Parts: sequence; structure tokens; C-alpha cells
Amino acid sequence: MEFVVLAFIIVVALVAVSCIKVVPQAKSYVIERLGGYQCTWDVGIHFKIPFIDRIARRVSLKEQVLDFPPQPVITKDNVTMRIDTLIFFQITDPKLYSYGVENPIMAIENLTATTLRNIIGEMELDETLTSREIINTKMRSSLDSATDPWGIKVNRVELKNIIPPAAIQEAMEKQMKAEREKREAILIAQGEKQSAITVAEGHKESAILEAEAEKQAAILRAEAKKEATIREAEGQAQAILAVQKANADGIQMLNEANASQKVIELKSLEAFAKAADGKATKIIIPSDIQSMAGMVSSISEVVKSSGTAAEK
Repeated sequence: MEFVVLAFIIVVALVAVSCIKVVPQAKSYVIERLGGYQCTWDVGIHFKIPFIDRIARRVSLKEQVLDFPPQPVITKDNVTMRIDTLIFFQITDPKLYSYGVENPIMAIENLTATTLRNIIGEMELDETLTSREIINTKMRSSLDSATDPWGIKVNRVELKNIIPPAAIQEAMEKQMKAEREKREAILIAQGEKQSAITVAEGHKESAILEAEAEKQAAILRAEAKKEATIREAEGQAQAILAVQKANADGIQMLNEANASQKVIELKSLEAFAKAADGKATKIIIPSDIQSMAGMVSSISEVVKSSGTAAEK
């Protein structure tokens, strides 16, 4: 009897301990009592009535990600492509999530596929490839509205991959190649143009520098010639001054020496001889100087005769 009582006490203690539950962070427990919804347990310690209450569902309140396989869609211009999407969602109401739809994940997947087909069906291929942000916004708005009765909040939708048919991919690659070749040709032409402009500007600057150098050289040559002419003129002027000074000094010496009339006439004759130094074609000599010249000639002949006789 004591053994039975002890066993009963142990069973009651185990049942009581099993009815004490601790809800961790970012979790919620949906509790049912006798098959019907009773309450939702948030974070903390809770106690349920044994054999009457049960935990119907453990719900995670963290943001979750669904990666669906590529879905076939048809564009407005009848091009079939495959698109796979990423759905970022969060459970905001554990009760609605538990009782709103039978399989929430499958429901979201099917809803995503139909919504994507509706949106892509209104767009052409080129618009689809360049309007990811518009598609994401439309899908998020549509899915968020549709999943509100299920206690689900769709935070973000992303198109992971857009896979067009192989023929379209090949045509797009050819178009991209042609565009790249076009840009390359334009860049080469612009480079050659810039190079030609640079070379022409270099030739222009070189010609300007050469002309400027020639101008400066001509100015320097003219200045040098001018200076040489000035120095030559100054030399000639100094020579004339020296000659004039010498003549003046000679005259002064004659005056101071009280030279006779004959000496003056001889000096005059010498001056005429210098004046007629092969440059004058006609010279008029005064009569008194002519007589003086005849006398000088006679004296010269007498001197020459005396010398000849002495030699014999």
C-alpha cells in the first residue's frame, strides 16, 4: 500500500512539472483547452491544466526567409521566362497564423507565383529586365495585403534571378557585344581626335616659338648692327678729330716756330699732294704754289745731276 501511494505521488509530481512551461524569447505558444483556442503564451513561465490544456502550436516571431524555386511566367510580348523570388516575412499574430490557413508556407508560395504572373503579364521583356524595383514593390504590396488575414507581415520581396530563354539570352549577348564594340569604336575615335588636336596644337606652339625666336634674333642682329655702325661712326669721328687736332697742332707749331713763307708753301704743296692721292681727277693749284713747285723741281734736278757726277 505504501508503494502505491509513493508511486501516485511521483506520478502527480511528474505531471505537475510537465505542466510548467517556459516560453523563450521570440517565441509564442498557442494554447487550446478541450480542442478550442484558449490563449497565446508570450515570453515567460506558464502553467497549463493537465489533460485539459495543450500547446497547439509553437510559433517563431523572428523574420523568416522563403526561397521559392523559379516560376515560369509569360511577358506581355509572349516571351516565357523563369523567375525565382525571395520572400521576407514575419508572423505578427500567432492565433491567425495557426487558424487562418491550413499550410501558410504553401499558401504564400502559390500566392507569390500567381501575383508574379499577373505583374509580369502586364510588362514587356525589356521592361521586365530593367524594372526589378517596381516588380518588388508591387509584389510586396499585394502579398502583404493578402497575408494579413493569416497573421503574416510581408516585409520585403526580391527577384533573385530572371532567366530568359536561351535564344533571348544569345540575342541579348550579341546586342551587348555590339554595344560594347560601338562604345569601343567611339572611344578610339575620340582618342585619335584628341591625339590629332594635341599634335596640331604642338605644331602650332612650335611654329609660334620658332617665329618668336626668329623675331628676337632679328631684333638682336639689328641692334648689334646698329651698335657696330655707331661704334664705327664714333671711330671715324674720333679719327677725324685726331687728324684735325694733329693739323691744328702742326699749324700751331709752325706759328710758334715762326716758319718762313717757303716752308708754308712746301706744307701747302704737301697738303695738295695728299688731296690728290689718286682720288681727285682735277686740281686747281694757285700760281704762287705753282712757282714754288717749279723751284722744287729745279732743286731736285740739280741734286740728281750732282749725284750722277759724283758717281762717275
